[in-house]
Amino acid sequence: MTTQLFLASTLYGTATLAAALDSGCFSPAGRRILVVTNNAAVPETTPSLDRQAGFERLRDRFDEVVSWNEAIAPFHPGGWSPRRDDVPLWERYLRLLWRLGDDDVELAVESIQVDPALGFCRIFPDAPVTVYADGLMSYGPTRTRIDPLVGTRIGRLLHLDLVPGLRPVLLTEFGVPARTVPADAFVKVLGELAGAATAVPEVPDGPALLLGQYLSALDILSPEEEEELHLRMVRGAVALGHRTVVFAPHPSAPPRWSRALEQEGERLGVTVTVLGAPVLAEVLYQRLRPALVAGCFSTGLLTASRLFGLPVARTGTDLLLRRLAPYENSNRVPVTIVDALLPDLADREAVREQRRGTDAEELGELVRAVAYAMQPKILAALRPQAERYLAAHRDARTLRYFRRRRLTSLALPGGVPPQLAFVPRTAAVRRVARRARALRRGRGR
Repeated sequence: MTTQLFLASTLYGTATLAAALDSGCFSPAGRRILVVTNNAAVPETTPSLDRQAGFERLRDRFDEVVSWNEAIAPFHPGGWSPRRDDVPLWERYLRLLWRLGDDDVELAVESIQVDPALGFCRIFPDAPVTVYADGLMSYGPTRTRIDPLVGTRIGRLLHLDLVPGLRPVLLTEFGVPARTVPADAFVKVLGELAGAATAVPEVPDGPALLLGQYLSALDILSPEEEEELHLRMVRGAVALGHRTVVFAPHPSAPPRWSRALEQEGERLGVTVTVLGAPVLAEVLYQRLRPALVAGCFSTGLLTASRLFGLPVARTGTDLLLRRLAPYENSNRVPVTIVDALLPDLADREAVREQRRGTDAEELGELVRAVAYAMQPKILAALRPQAERYLAAHRDARTLRYFRRRRLTSLALPGGVPPQLAFVPRTAAVRRVARRARALRRGRGR
């Protein structure tokens, strides 16, 4: 008998799996087990996805639901992976714990580059793997080099077609084919979740919905900068004429941000409602039917536009492009896509017309060039495409997606200024340049 194990950490990811199962993306199996993992910094204080409103609507797709946190306790899912010599012991233990016996096992995981997905796949070394992506990161490169013993077992990448015409770069170094989860199946599943939501406020039809992401927790912005970003969202929505604003904060965001937004609403003479409990953005789209969805680079912006036909706008992406560090930060491609594709909240005309910044073909070229600059060793085959794109697009708008130092280190067009192109890139020249900078700093003191 074949048993399929589905590892999931979010309600959104579980909804993606449910849509994939409903549309026949997985072959029949004797048993289907959902393995729930709570990756919060302190899992004991954060409800896991199987305790969230709406989960029961997804439960019937699986024969059983088990906890990864309980299976590996007291280890944390995000920081633990089995030692190589212990892998046979862990496989035997999980087969006993979940009554797998001698069943053939198939795995479906998200975020394959990191634990818990990576450790989960290592424990079942003979199992074929399906990777499902629940956001924009599927369009970017694999975050780190994956052990070939895992990478060569990945048979496909399931993803939502959030940007028509744009092909995922994730796992292409292993030749993994991408398959889309049908949008209508996903929307149907989201409709089931919307019917079970109880924390949606009663507000007038057509509010502006703002999506928070808690970027300071990722050390991308300071708490003060992120609070100001949220206030900019409110001001931008009001400037566009919206009198009712709903803010959906990240579940881990501090409560003081809510009060700051409410005070800003009072100052501007509008009603700002801050959600007190986590609700999927896609549920809010169906229950509130917002007149505008605004955010920084949330995947929810693309689901709002692509799946629900709602007007969208982005803000703060210019700051994020400068702040993301290191350059290979996995959020870079999502930020790039949203910045290049969606209208700026501050541009009234672009928001009203829902003017797109670029077409799918050019966006694909940009994404592949950025992906190569992020992971030149993993994606060495993309170098010729990156060179052609950068040689043809040396304007300021395009080059802001790259860093000159990065382009110079990779000897790509746009790196060294043309007037200095004759200088040879040698260790001796670099030593002289460093010495000159040191002398200049010394004179400044």
